[in-house]
Amino acid sequence: MSSTPVKTVDRVPSRAIFPVVAVVMNLCLGTLYAFSVFRNKLRVHYLYGTAEQIKDKTFKAGINEVGWAFTIAIVFFAVGLIIAGRWQDKVGPKKPAMVGGLLLGAGLLLAWITGLPEGQIAWLYIFYGVLGGLGIGFAYVTPLATCLKWFPDKRGAITGLAVFGFGGGSTLFSPVGQWLLGKVDVTTTLGILGLIFLVLVVGSGTILRNPPAGYVPKGWTPPAPAAGAVAKAEYKTAEMMRAPQFYFLWLAFLVGAAVGLMVISQASPMGTDKAGLSASDAAWAVGILGIFNAIGRIFHGWLSDRIGRKATVAIMFVEFIIALEIILRPESMGFVQYVAGISLIGLSFGAFLAIMPAFTADFFGTKNVGLNYAALFTAYGVAGIFGPKLADYVKAHSDTGDITGAFIILAVASVVGIVFTLLTNAPKAKALEKTG
Repeated sequence: MSSTPVKTVDRVPSRAIFPVVAVVMNLCLGTLYAFSVFRNKLRVHYLYGTAEQIKDKTFKAGINEVGWAFTIAIVFFAVGLIIAGRWQDKVGPKKPAMVGGLLLGAGLLLAWITGLPEGQIAWLYIFYGVLGGLGIGFAYVTPLATCLKWFPDKRGAITGLAVFGFGGGSTLFSPVGQWLLGKVDVTTTLGILGLIFLVLVVGSGTILRNPPAGYVPKGWTPPAPAAGAVAKAEYKTAEMMRAPQFYFLWLAFLVGAAVGLMVISQASPMGTDKAGLSASDAAWAVGILGIFNAIGRIFHGWLSDRIGRKATVAIMFVEFIIALEIILRPESMGFVQYVAGISLIGLSFGAFLAIMPAFTADFFGTKNVGLNYAALFTAYGVAGIFGPKLADYVKAHSDTGDITGAFIILAVASVVGIVFTLLTNAPKAKALEKTG
């Protein structure tokens, strides 16, 4: 039986376009992480108090109601990823990417057109949460899976670069959003951003394509697996989900995402309430967080190619613990200390979005990586409920609106995350004999 011929590409630039496309798309999609910039304006819009009342951190009306929009967007981000993961594994990345851009743009434009009727917050949940979240999920998985297939020789670094823009989206669009909010109302701000995203995401999606069957980069030889280390090269999703390694990765991803999403969802109001920053300074703090969120993806992805995925993820959890301790300092911490704490959170959190796809490809292959990673990404969807809502719950039940208790819970969870990570090893042939 003849083997499949290996195809090589002489010119590396033939694949260099795909990380660029991924960064452009993810800069738009990553604006999800700038939601905290809009929170208080949305509370005013939905008549949960005046701007003056909301500046008083003891005024809690609307905290949970508005916060649900972010949570719903995260959940439907995961749902969209699952649908698009299966679809793009069958038809390629172009169509799912373009549909994602259409859904995201439509959600934000509808928020503008309808004006998000006052007193009817369900419209925010539908337009921003459901449509926006689905659009992000559809578009997010496509450049990631594409880059993994074009760069099998640099999985950690290339996934870090591919999702770099997702972390950087809040860096770019937090100050832009804050500036727009000073010029127009919150619904118009969302509409303007939606129009930008529609053009850039759909346009970028038209460029994506998979490599030819059997492709490997010129001059690179796929490494042989260690003796008895891997039972088979490619796993279907059902096979992957019978492996214990999948669940250890899922739990580690859940904890890491919960820490990051809790801080990101609260970063702007927490800056004004806990660190005493102005709204403008708090928006800049969110932007700086986004820079480190983006840098962490590239740095930790590169590091994981050199010292291994497990060691890198354990380091990321240690970084979380240090960062949470910094944020637990007194309210008089000021701008520098606050930014240092949330930026270290961003540095580590962003890395989970880079390393977990590489982990998935390492353990279970690239043929079905779209759907396989989507299955793992459900941990992120659960974290999108647990992390932000934990903060909202603690804040709403505190006499002073403080969320210190949430940070303590997540610091302990980070210790547990280290344990899950250390228990994760490459699939063994004996462990997967029943997968067939």
